[in-house]
Formats: sequence, structure tokens, C-alpha cells
Amino acid sequence: MPADTFPVEAGHVMAFARAIGDFNPVYHDARAAAASEVGGIIAPPTFVQASAHFDDDYPLRPRPGVRWFGSGRFASGTAEADRDDGATKPASDRGTGLHAEQHYLYHRPIRAGEVLTLNVSPGATWEKQGRRGGLLTFREVTIDYVDKDGDVVVSARAVSVMTSQAVRD
Repeated sequence: MPADTFPVEAGHVMAFARAIGDFNPVYHDARAAAASEVGGIIAPPTFVQASAHFDDDYPLRPRPGVRWFGSGRFASGTAEADRDDGATKPASDRGTGLHAEQHYLYHRPIRAGEVLTLNVSPGATWEKQGRRGGLLTFREVTIDYVDKDGDVVVSARAVSVMTSQAVRD
């Protein structure tokens, strides 16, 4: 579950824009942004994904004293990666999940200095038989990012897919 609120800070906007390689001055230069048609610093597309940084329970964030999921074929902190001899255990027969789709609908630009409230709504769920991973379960979630006046600024719709069994090479 994402954070309930998302402060849009100018420094966070600048760091995000740099991380994605977008050096448009409307994302970091207050003077240039004010003189532009947008009238001030705005956030780049996909910036709402950074709301996860404000979620205390975000599962991909490392925490002191807590095993971290990490990355790679056998993510650190998982049973498959736990071997005293340093070797990697084979994957289990449990399924795996992935982020399958992401859609954004912008109703207006996101402005530095505002605080957005997140309204999360589950969407459709459906299944399809896969060729290698068994039954595939798709789940849709919509998050509306709402400003202080109650207006939706951005609607984000994500689709995830879970396999019923691990895919073997």
C-alpha cells in the first residue's frame, strides 16, 4: 500500500529528473520554470512513482536489521539465496510476479510545493493460462493523486501478473 500523502518537493523533483536523464529546466531551475509556459517547477512524467519513497512499508527499501529483498536472479534475503557455502539454491516451485503495465493520465502538471493525497482503488482481476508459468493472474490497481482542493492531478493504473509456478529454463 503506498503512502497516504506525497509531498512534492523541488529537490526531490530535481533528483528524479536527473535520475531519468531529463535535464529540462522546468524540473530544476525556478527562474527558467517561472518564465516558461508552466509558470514554475513541475514534476516530470512518471514522478508519481516516487511516492513509494514516502511509504514506510515499501518492500523494496532496505531497512537496518531486516533482510532486504534486493535484486538479481535470486534476490538477497530470499530462501533461494541463503546458503552457508555461498552457492545459490535453485528456485522453488512457487510462482513469481512482475509489473506488467503502467498507464498515466495527467489532468494537470504536478507542481513543486504541493502535497498530494493518494486514493487507491483495486480494479479488475482476471486469469489466463500461460505457456510456461502455468495459470497467470492479472490484477489492476488505480491510484488517483489528489490536490488540496480535492481535484485529481494524476491517475495511475498499474497491472501486475503472478504466475502459479516458477518458470524453468
